[in-house]
Amino acid sequence: MSVSWLKQSGVALPLVHPSAALRAPIALLALLARLARQEDLNFLLTNRLPRRWMSRTFARLSRIEHHGLTRLMVAIWRQFDPSLDLRDAADTDFPSVHAVFTRRLAPGARTIDPDPAAVVSPCDGIVGAFGSIRGTELFQAKGFPYRLEDLLPDPALVDRHRDGQFITLRLTSGMYHRFHAPVDAVVPEVRYISGDTWNVNPIALQRIERLFCRNERVVLDLDIQSPDAGGQAAITIVPVAAILVAGVAFEGLTVTLHPEYRGVSRIPWGRRVRKGDELGRFEHGSTILLFATGGFVFTPTVREGARVRVGDALFRHPTRRWSAASHAEVH
Repeated sequence: MSVSWLKQSGVALPLVHPSAALRAPIALLALLARLARQEDLNFLLTNRLPRRWMSRTFARLSRIEHHGLTRLMVAIWRQFDPSLDLRDAADTDFPSVHAVFTRRLAPGARTIDPDPAAVVSPCDGIVGAFGSIRGTELFQAKGFPYRLEDLLPDPALVDRHRDGQFITLRLTSGMYHRFHAPVDAVVPEVRYISGDTWNVNPIALQRIERLFCRNERVVLDLDIQSPDAGGQAAITIVPVAAILVAGVAFEGLTVTLHPEYRGVSRIPWGRRVRKGDELGRFEHGSTILLFATGGFVFTPTVREGARVRVGDALFRHPTRRWSAASHAEVH
């Protein structure tokens, strides 16, 4: 397939002439973009093909540093996700597609809710399933339950979130991929759970049982205890990896967690964060699960399908008061 074929397929291309070695995978991406818009084919392409191989291949391709190739791949990327918008990036001179995925925001691009009782969204995302946990049962989609004990590695953590609240935040490929602290807290450690890399889009969530419990994921249990809540409040966030995710990286840690990682599963961190501080980043779109237990109430703006951004309030607590955020904006 040639560049002229891509133009005929409706892909807006910059002036670039990729090498012969790259023309085949680029043309394949363009074809996949067209097919992926059909639901059944989308499920087949992203979940029935070799997921680890696709993730490794995409990771290598995305790290090739060539401005012309990057512009070409971003043009193809927009065929998958027309919502891709890079205007709020701190730097738009991207040397690689990986740099696009892991971009930082320009100063002032997101505002953190200043209410000290607010638990804010850790990421840009689309609200999926949310609500009350019934004992330890919750839902990834209507009719598809899973249990906390299958998701979380620690029985004490499972008990802590029994009968609590949960919210699912899905990041599309074009969204900002870094995630931030939802409250002031200390994060004692990073817990890594190896797993698969199923796609986590709505199509897959309605077909694959216990999908979040199958996939690679990281558990961040936030230490937020204070006398205001009687020592009972608990917040945990779980970044869940997916197909094409090259890894999950954390600020201040030298290791990147990915399907090939073979190190320890509990990594000491001991990081103190203020609400809005950056915690880490995905290297492709994925999902964050947030659990809040101890009297938290959803804000009226939380509804399935709603788009939220870093800093938007998801929960409020009627009595608990964290100290005011140290930042009014994400920098």
